[in-house]
Amino acid sequence: MDAPQIDPVALQIGPLAIHWYGLMYVLGFFSVWYLVRKQLMEAGLWGKTVSAEQFEGLFTTLILGVVLGGRLGYVLFYNFSYYLHHPIEVFFVWQGGMSFHGGLIGPIILGWWYCKKHQLPFMQLMDRFFIVAPIGLASGRIGNFINGELWGRIVSSPADVPWAMIFPGAGPEPRHPSQLYEMALEGVVLFLLLWFTRNRPWATGSHVALFLLGYGVARTICENFRQPDAHIGFLFSFVTEGMLLSLPMILVGGAWFIYLSRKKV
Repeated sequence: MDAPQIDPVALQIGPLAIHWYGLMYVLGFFSVWYLVRKQLMEAGLWGKTVSAEQFEGLFTTLILGVVLGGRLGYVLFYNFSYYLHHPIEVFFVWQGGMSFHGGLIGPIILGWWYCKKHQLPFMQLMDRFFIVAPIGLASGRIGNFINGELWGRIVSSPADVPWAMIFPGAGPEPRHPSQLYEMALEGVVLFLLLWFTRNRPWATGSHVALFLLGYGVARTICENFRQPDAHIGFLFSFVTEGMLLSLPMILVGGAWFIYLSRKKV
C-alpha cells in the first residue's frame, strides 16, 4: 500500500511555514520537560535538590546539546567528506541531517558542564531525563514518517509483510515502514521499560545504563529493516553505520548496568 500522503507543512501563515517535523520535536521536548519535573516532585527533589530556575536552565542547556550534537554528529558520522568541501552548509539545519548518536553525546557533555557549574547531582538528574528520553525519540520517528524519509528496505515478499508501504521518492517497490518500527521499539517499548522501573531501588546511573543498552539493541534490530543512507551503504556487506555506532552503547550500557546492579544501594 502507499504510504500516507501527509503534507509536511502543518500550518502556513503567509511566508511562515510550521512543519510537522518541528512540531514533533516540540511535543517531544515538552513531554520530557513535564515528566522529568513530575519525577523530581515525586522523589521530593523539586525545590530542594533542584530549584525551578536551575531546572529550566538545565533543560535549555540539554536542548542546545541535542541540536548541536545531533547536527555535528551527522556531519562527522554520516557525511563528513561532503561537509568538508561545503563547510558553510553545516549551518543549513533546515535542509535536514541530524544524528541520534551525536544528539546523545551533546547533551551529556553540556549537561555535565551545567551541573558542575551549578553544583547539581549530574548522574541523578540524568537518570530522570533518560527515563523519558524515548518519548522524544518516538516523536522524531513520527516526524520522519510524515516526511517520508529514512524509509525501510524493499520487502522480499509483500504478501508476508502486508503493512509494507510505497514511499514517494523511494521507487515503486513496497518497503518496510522502518520509521514506525523505530518509533515502537526505540520509543514506546523502551519508554515503558524505563518508566515502570523508575522507582526501583537501583544504584544511581542504572537507568542511564539501561537506556544505552536498550536503545543500542532496539536500533540494531531496526537497522535490519532500514535502508542505509545512499552515500554510505553497507559496511562489511551487511553492517550499517547505525549498527556500528550502536555497538559501543550496547557494550558500555550492558557492562555498566551489570556493574551497578552488583553495588549496594
